[in-house]
Amino acid sequence: MPGKHVFEYAVVRVVPRVEREEFMNVGVVLYCKKLKYLQAIITVNEPRISCFTSHDEAQNIKANLKAFELICQGSPDGGPIAQLDEASRFRWLTATRSTVVQASKVHPGLTDDPQKTLERLHEQLVL
Repeated sequence: MPGKHVFEYAVVRVVPRVEREEFMNVGVVLYCKKLKYLQAIITVNEPRISCFTSHDEAQNIKANLKAFELICQGSPDGGPIAQLDEASRFRWLTATRSTVVQASKVHPGLTDDPQKTLERLHEQLVL
């Protein structure tokens, strides 16, 4: 569909020590209802994460981020939440929580190409 479409996005963060409120941006998740588009790009900077966590904790974080991606993709390996529709998965992924993997507040925008917008946001906010 040509033209601009409303989209929503959130930054995916790793918060190694929730009580300290320090975080690292590791990805972006973008949802466009009109185009039924829900995707995330996640980049794990292992040397940086290892400065804040042990090797075992880093492995757990990577597993949690993989689960985030599987839910976003709607993969059967993502469990029952991954079987929900795009809007429900996006809302679940971006719900406020106090865990090691968190999402920022949701931000809106307009796009004519959600994939390019996702890539641009990832480059600006994560890399």
